[in-house]
Amino acid sequence: QVQLVESGGGLVQAGGSLRLSCAASGRTFSGDGMGWFRQAPGKEREFVAAISWSGSSTYYADSVKGRFTISRDNAKNTVYLQMNSLKPEDTAVYYCAAGNNVVVVPTYWGKGTLVTVSS
Repeated sequence: QVQLVESGGGLVQAGGSLRLSCAASGRTFSGDGMGWFRQAPGKEREFVAAISWSGSSTYYADSVKGRFTISRDNAKNTVYLQMNSLKPEDTAVYYCAAGNNVVVVPTYWGKGTLVTVSS
């Protein structure tokens, strides 16, 4: 059974930092991209960042470019999202995702971790 388990969410003040982790298990994710999406209260889920299997390609939403960094450790089947200079509008449930075309149509989803940024 494929599982993506997020961790690292919490409450932080504006301007602060958090690091999210997502541990994948249940299958080999060789060749799969991994990424992060988020859903704020009352809004649709949106793409945040993605990384290719090799880590050589990364993609970011315009709203997080320059502040967030995605990385992965394939030996640990884990993807990370380093979030700096957080803003109240970054408040959302953050979901990990994986798949061959993770940016457009993820195959696998985690259950999410809540990030709350206070002003």
